[in-house]
Amino acid sequence: MERPAWAPPGIDISVPSVSRIYDYYLGGSHNFEVDRQAARRAMEFMPGLPKIMQANRAFMRRAVRYAVGQGVTQFLDIGSGIPTFGNVHEIARAASPGARVVYVDHDPVAVAHSRAVLAGDDHADIVAADLRKPQEILAAPEVGRLLDLGRPVALLLVAVLHFLEDADDPYAAVAGLRDALAPGSLLVLTHASYEGIPLTEEVAAGTVGVYRDIRNPLVMRSRAEITRFFDGFELVEPGVVAMPNWRPDGAAGAADGDPADGEAADGEAAEDPYAFSGFGAVGRKA
Repeated sequence: MERPAWAPPGIDISVPSVSRIYDYYLGGSHNFEVDRQAARRAMEFMPGLPKIMQANRAFMRRAVRYAVGQGVTQFLDIGSGIPTFGNVHEIARAASPGARVVYVDHDPVAVAHSRAVLAGDDHADIVAADLRKPQEILAAPEVGRLLDLGRPVALLLVAVLHFLEDADDPYAAVAGLRDALAPGSLLVLTHASYEGIPLTEEVAAGTVGVYRDIRNPLVMRSRAEITRFFDGFELVEPGVVAMPNWRPDGAAGAADGDPADGEAADGEAAEDPYAFSGFGAVGRKA
């Protein structure tokens, strides 16, 4: 197997990675054949996976713009993945040029490419860390340098919590981060679920099996279980909903003052029934 020139030294290119699989779903180029093979196997059961990921990205963009519209210009994006067009710092700075962003990921390829993208950027950085160890994230020098935790921060946990099993105690990890945030901070979250998928649970479970086989278990939680992550936060209307239904651009109830997204992927993804798989929500810490 030939090693791509962009692959960081020491990376085992024979082992699939969820962040590189996600990159493949979004049409990115920073993935290996082993990642593409795993993605194609998952899509045999759930062919709409790329549409789900597009809806996820569209939700993230709207939520970031909502945060800036609420005066929150500091972002902590955990499980940020491999940089693609429309990163958090790009979306936030389009609305607020001084926005500061700290990305966090434990995938070495995601970290290496984030460092390359952010080189020379004084207002954004990347931390190599794991959501399972929130105190290590909070203690990272990049967080201390860029984020003032005494002021509101938007905490992004987008498409990451469903890779934490119950044994990892994901609720405690979120609570540890929540407790370090100032009042007025926002939690932006998306999560996979069997609810809303236009397939029987038995068929959709085939995709879950693919992720289990590559030792990255995908945990499908119910709407009620996902809502529990917002303990200590007040849900922003319309609450925990299918991602395209969270303040869709141009629709009644959209975020106050949100500029139009202007990216076709939002509308196109929302037309596909797969886009309504799983949930997204934003909460505000009182």
